[in-house]
Amino acid sequence: MVSAGWLRRGSLDEKGLAQPQITRLGTGSLAREPVHKPANRITRLGTTNVTKNQPDGPAIAHRPLGKTGLSIPTVVFGATCLGNLFVEMSDGDKRELIQQWLAHMPAPVAIDSAGKYGAGLSLEVLGRELKALGVKPGDVILSNKLAWRRVPLTTPEPTFEPGVWIGLKHDAVQDISYDGILRCYDDGCRMLGDYRPQLVSVHDPDEYLAATEDREDRRRRLDDILGAYRALEELRDAGQVSGVGVGAKDWRTIRELSSLCRLDWVMMANSFTVLNHPPELVRFIDTLAERQIGLINSAVMHGGFLGGGNFFDYRPIDPADREDARRLQWRDQFAQICQRHERSPFQVAVAFGLSHPGVAAVALSTSQPGRVGEMVSAALGDIPSALWSELRGLGLIDADYPHLETSKGGSTDDRGDDSGSGPPASLAGR
Repeated sequence: MVSAGWLRRGSLDEKGLAQPQITRLGTGSLAREPVHKPANRITRLGTTNVTKNQPDGPAIAHRPLGKTGLSIPTVVFGATCLGNLFVEMSDGDKRELIQQWLAHMPAPVAIDSAGKYGAGLSLEVLGRELKALGVKPGDVILSNKLAWRRVPLTTPEPTFEPGVWIGLKHDAVQDISYDGILRCYDDGCRMLGDYRPQLVSVHDPDEYLAATEDREDRRRRLDDILGAYRALEELRDAGQVSGVGVGAKDWRTIRELSSLCRLDWVMMANSFTVLNHPPELVRFIDTLAERQIGLINSAVMHGGFLGGGNFFDYRPIDPADREDARRLQWRDQFAQICQRHERSPFQVAVAFGLSHPGVAAVALSTSQPGRVGEMVSAALGDIPSALWSELRGLGLIDADYPHLETSKGGSTDDRGDDSGSGPPASLAGR
């Protein structure tokens, strides 16, 4: 385990923003200072606050997120696109995208970012544009997934996820340890400027463990991760953040860490989807709900694949690969059924991703500002029960999955609507 290091504590300035101070651990008691909470939309556990996008618009629910004390909308905006995921967006398009986020969701708007996203570019853009738009810190709930730290770019493209991040000027490396996670936290706060994350987590601990060389190396790496969590828990206990979580693609790693750390919330990516929902994962989500650990479901489109994209879980699809060929066949059948019932794959994927009562929200992303409204509407849409039945009948979803008849994505009657084909594959839903 990592030895005791430095804990960042904060005082509040005239703007209500936490200002970093440094307190040496082990030299005295830790003062519990208030976290700046989003204004007038915070509800405690066990309640639901329902607001509307517009005076006559659809209702959006703010649901409690585990033990964080925060309530978040059912759609969390993923900020991967601000870091140039798949496409290099202009500064103007990024500002317009953020404006659309704010216009289509009642405050506080929940936004998820990470030091990994564009090697910190997403955080920089988010802090800069929120300030330029005059957004009050209390009108946003920010999540920063920690463990990737910016370093100089010394290769033609970034090394941390080759082929998917475009036009970057920096690279990123994992920095998972007690001190490393505090470095990542400080870097993130500096990039965000006037804003602070209320939600923090260790990002990609599954990848860190997957790189293990032997049993001893895995033990060392797990100690690094536990050291990172000790640091984050101290930040939470000191009142610097509201909730500590984990962000991972392999839900089994989340399960392991949930038994070792005091988690308030988790974010699963590429895990619980209409394509992939094994019974053991469903049972684990049940367990999270029983333990009041909030769940944000991310990447319900498998990186845009379910909508017709050429990437699956952020890697190029290979039709010659047996598993990829199977996935392409599944996608073709899925798209045909969605079309017959006048729903888009995106609408159905979002509804399924919200269907389990243990899911507080889905994290969705798009690089096209004009698609934000469709993205939000997908979380409120009605999915006909006949569509679910057809998917079950063809074995495209688990016949025993129990929660579709009470899907948060909407009712289960057979009425049509005017949603047409819905959002295209550009809605990646990372």
